[in-house]
Amino acid sequence: MARAVTLFTGQWADLPFETACNKAKTMGYDGIEIPCWGDHFDVEQALTDKGYIKHKWATLTRYGLKCLAISTHLVGQAVCDRIDARHQSILPARIWGDGKPDGVNKRAAEEMKRTAQAARKFFDAAPAAIKRELKRVVVNGFTGSSIWHLVYSFPPVLANQIEDGFAHFARSWNPILDVFDEQGVVFALEVHPTEIAFDIASARTALDAIKNRPAFGFNFDPSHFVYQGVDYVQFIREFRHRIYHVHMKDAWVSQVPRRSGVFGGHLPFGHPERFWEFRSLGHGSVNFEQIIRALNEIGYAGPLSVEWEDQNMDREHGATEAAAFVKRIDFAPSSIVFDAQFDKKG
Repeated sequence: MARAVTLFTGQWADLPFETACNKAKTMGYDGIEIPCWGDHFDVEQALTDKGYIKHKWATLTRYGLKCLAISTHLVGQAVCDRIDARHQSILPARIWGDGKPDGVNKRAAEEMKRTAQAARKFFDAAPAAIKRELKRVVVNGFTGSSIWHLVYSFPPVLANQIEDGFAHFARSWNPILDVFDEQGVVFALEVHPTEIAFDIASARTALDAIKNRPAFGFNFDPSHFVYQGVDYVQFIREFRHRIYHVHMKDAWVSQVPRRSGVFGGHLPFGHPERFWEFRSLGHGSVNFEQIIRALNEIGYAGPLSVEWEDQNMDREHGATEAAAFVKRIDFAPSSIVFDAQFDKKG
């Protein structure tokens, strides 16, 4: 199958960009999905330093790697979130500023606009082969949510609170999406707990809130659905025209009751009493064959990007194994009717 297998280096941003590229190539990846943190991609430098983007593509080319998307989960989270001390550790100092919530929200929104501009500039400078493969310019990320704290309805949620939360999302993101439209870039939300959309129902409501504008779609990641009990194959089918990018990521869900449940009991990842865990690909509960079949059904031809997370496995071992797993599990749809030959006359 021609789909590129890439590594999301968000979990590798503790390493210098070139080191991460070297490892990705060694582990068997066709390319990387670049996060806007660590030294992997800096939005300000991309917009102001004439040599910055050229150097990034030169490094990718040196290691024989593609890049078909960039990601900005951390800043995106701060656009709609109810800001508190936790956000300081994930945000650049220029976005955090004095830490006053309204200011953080506004600066994060402006950074998202600049990210669309930086993404356009970055992919405009891509080698010709990358441009031919690129289906669209994609920025993956999070939106945050002003109503996530209301996910469990007690004290009883007031009639207008959820509606107001989606309206707040639309007011915050429509000006951002205006810039994405101007730049010919799309935003792909990774549907995920703590975001404005975390399952099929909330994803539909989010699209309705922004009047289904095409600049907003999804970065499909089954690992966040399986432990919630959400039909991740149905998500692909229901949003077939909005699957702008795909994360290959696994999660294991216990088949028997545990001392903690879906909310995790405040137990850290890796704890033996958790009800669910993120796992290296092929070691969890996600049925990836059904995902590939559904992606073939909708005609998805973009990258399959491994987001590797497994608290109890060495990451280089796991990511190497994951690259081979995705290449083995991916397959092209049939170009023929398999039993049509039965009609042929000898």
